[in-house]
Amino acid sequence: MTDIVGGGAKKILYTLKTAKRIGLKKSAKALMAKNTCKACGLGMGGQRGGMTNELNDFPAVCNKSIQAQSTDIQAPVPDAIFNHSITELQQLSGHQIEHLGRLNTPLYKSATDKHYTPIDWDQALSIAGQRFNDVAPERSFFYSSGRSSNEAGFILQLMARLYGTNNVNNCSYYCHQATGVGLTSSIGTSTATIELADIARCDVFFLIGANPASNHPRLIHQLKALRDRGGDVIVINPVKEPGLIKFAVPKSPKSLIKGGDYIASYYLQPKIGSDLWVLKAIAKIVLQQGNSASHFIEQHCENFAALEEDLKQLSWQEIEQHTGLKQSEIEQVANCYSQSQNTIFSWGMGITHHLNGCENVEAIANLALIRGMIGRPGAGLLPLRGHSNVQGIGTIGVKPVLAKDVLQSLEEELDIELPRTPGLDTLACLKAAENNQIDAALIMGGNLYEASPDSSWARDSLNKVGFKLYLTTTLNKGHVVGVENSEALILPVSARDEEAQPTTQESMFNYLRMSDGGIVRLDNVRAESEILCDLASQIVPASRFNFSLFKQHRNIRQVISACVPGMKELEDIDNTKREFHIEGRLLHTPQFNTESGKAKFICHTNSPPETTSNTLRESKKYPFTLMTVRSEGQFNTIVYEENDSYRGVDHRWSLLMNSSDIKTMGLSEGSKVTIQSCSGKMEELEVKVFDLPQGNVMAYFPEANILVSQATDPRSKTPAFKSIAVSIKSHTPNK
Repeated sequence: MTDIVGGGAKKILYTLKTAKRIGLKKSAKALMAKNTCKACGLGMGGQRGGMTNELNDFPAVCNKSIQAQSTDIQAPVPDAIFNHSITELQQLSGHQIEHLGRLNTPLYKSATDKHYTPIDWDQALSIAGQRFNDVAPERSFFYSSGRSSNEAGFILQLMARLYGTNNVNNCSYYCHQATGVGLTSSIGTSTATIELADIARCDVFFLIGANPASNHPRLIHQLKALRDRGGDVIVINPVKEPGLIKFAVPKSPKSLIKGGDYIASYYLQPKIGSDLWVLKAIAKIVLQQGNSASHFIEQHCENFAALEEDLKQLSWQEIEQHTGLKQSEIEQVANCYSQSQNTIFSWGMGITHHLNGCENVEAIANLALIRGMIGRPGAGLLPLRGHSNVQGIGTIGVKPVLAKDVLQSLEEELDIELPRTPGLDTLACLKAAENNQIDAALIMGGNLYEASPDSSWARDSLNKVGFKLYLTTTLNKGHVVGVENSEALILPVSARDEEAQPTTQESMFNYLRMSDGGIVRLDNVRAESEILCDLASQIVPASRFNFSLFKQHRNIRQVISACVPGMKELEDIDNTKREFHIEGRLLHTPQFNTESGKAKFICHTNSPPETTSNTLRESKKYPFTLMTVRSEGQFNTIVYEENDSYRGVDHRWSLLMNSSDIKTMGLSEGSKVTIQSCSGKMEELEVKVFDLPQGNVMAYFPEANILVSQATDPRSKTPAFKSIAVSIKSHTPNK
């Protein structure tokens, strides 16, 4: 494992192999067209060209881009597949289902059917309209993933509200919602404060609870460039990820020849769930050294005295006990930060997937504010978003609560009245379904079943939703699990680069891109916006609003530009083709969108809160703490490869453990174990030695979701996918 290097020739060969499989001509056309990348929120493509980012870097492409294209450039699912029952399809892995091919016909099953049956579009839309008209709007919910366009998302949320519900939500409640809540309380904004160009201006980059070597590979190019110019990368992650230690950048011949470049300058491996202790410890040292930005704090911040007093009370005995780190290790990192001129802090779901995710984010903001690292070029905050448009989906209103100014602007602009009844977040919708309070759901993209915690419960909850309408490009586990005793309709949609009209997407740098679409692959798919407008025309009276106007994307963008703050430039993008940073998001000056106009230090008094998982971990019943992780050949719930090449794992039914724990338990690499939590159990997992703290283990998402409880961070409503108390026992086969 220690000899594994991220990136390199193997990724070049993988790219070529994948391109050859889907056709070199088709691959080139897809990658070079003026369409935004379908993978992570880092973003590339759009009007500068398919493999070009906002800095005009070319080629800005990675294996995640290729993987995303590979699922869309498939032949249609063979008709013979639909002769197989739901039960038979459930036996396939997620990887196998996703690779059956592209969906090219509407599919329907009644509550009693055991098979999906292909039907025509007129029949499908008639069924969808009838079902939503038959239920009370408050007994429905509408969900979107982050791969849909801003235009489709805007129609979805407006249709749902005019239909009569604010139960409108998206996948961010399962990932970065804690970021939005934490940053809003600290600095008055919920997104990144920097642009891509700022990374070239910094000299220190914190990478906390994230693995971009697998999930955002093009960010590693930026970090390698930072190391080349003498800067430092500080990684804080319980897991020693090979791709974060050394990475061979595929676009750099020199990097390939010498076998890769070192990425991490410092690598802290705290115990799972102890991030708040680590962040407070670094801040404590900075203050003790007298390296705080006193003038910045005095002029632009508030509540510093309370934080300072809290950090003084924090003892090193407590810090070392909770984190498993030595004071000297943390001091090295703090010294590096204290000497920095420009520091950027980035983080992923290793920070947000805990019961104190919001507090973790606020602690990152505190650490940045202590040295005045927010509100100037080359420094700031960068949450690493997953889906390519998950941030955009939130910006245009796919969430339970619209900002008051947006709600008022929509009502005035469109001469409509929207409901004020509070809407439910993603998990709350499933809990309502569990209690038989949801009769219909529209699920646009994604895989809500496999993205949810407590898999058995999620399956039962979805099954209690009488009618589910899915909009998707390919089939996944969520289309065959949780539908056994309920009615389901699946509609095939165009991929982003297949849309007949241009669409827009927003990167995690607040950069709005425009995709031309225009590629024709299948003959019976429709754009999400077209489907939604047709449905809306059946369930929302034309006297309330005429959704046929929104079949022209230009009209949608006109409304968004008039009603959503910072989107004014969208108004003329059809003519100018000019992509832009959303106004008011980048903080290159210390002007904060808070009530006082100042950033606020959030003091987590006494000691960082103990989570339920940590309490259970200390018990004899559940002595280990587990985190769920994605593999290198995976994007969110989509599995492209069954193995995990960067971690040297051959299959996903594996448990990664510290070597000392394996020895203490009398196990060896390859042993089979049963792992159990308060929510579920997994049997016959194969033990794999990996570098992570004692008492900490890893298993793969979404398979391990059966172990994740429904408990959430009380402020963000995000489940603790990365802090699960578990027991591990040698597996005893049933006789």
